[in-house]
Amino acid sequence: MKLLVDQNLSRNLVGRLRDYFPDSAHVTTLGLEAATDKDVWDHAGEHGYTIVSKDSDFRQLAFLHGPPPKVIWLRVGNVTTATVLEVLIDHYEVIEAFESAAEEALLVVPGLPRE
Repeated sequence: MKLLVDQNLSRNLVGRLRDYFPDSAHVTTLGLEAATDKDVWDHAGEHGYTIVSKDSDFRQLAFLHGPPPKVIWLRVGNVTTATVLEVLIDHYEVIEAFESAAEEALLVVPGLPRE
């Protein structure tokens, strides 16, 4: 599975997720740092990426257009990159199942439970 990490998330996530999600990229490494959400959407769909973002605009695009691409919407708030990494790894099996569900356009991933 190839994730396309949105501008609102650290580019450092890509390398740290490599064991789980090989061939992933950050929008900045693809020259999309100034692209509109629709341009990112189109690029992801054309190149087989699943978008990972905290931006609700991608949620809306998923509802309007359906897949591809698919969208993983992180509902984690203002957290560290380490926390985002932990949330994605913690939801690895759910994300894998989502990727296999052809008709599903959006996966909402909550933050870690508060202790």
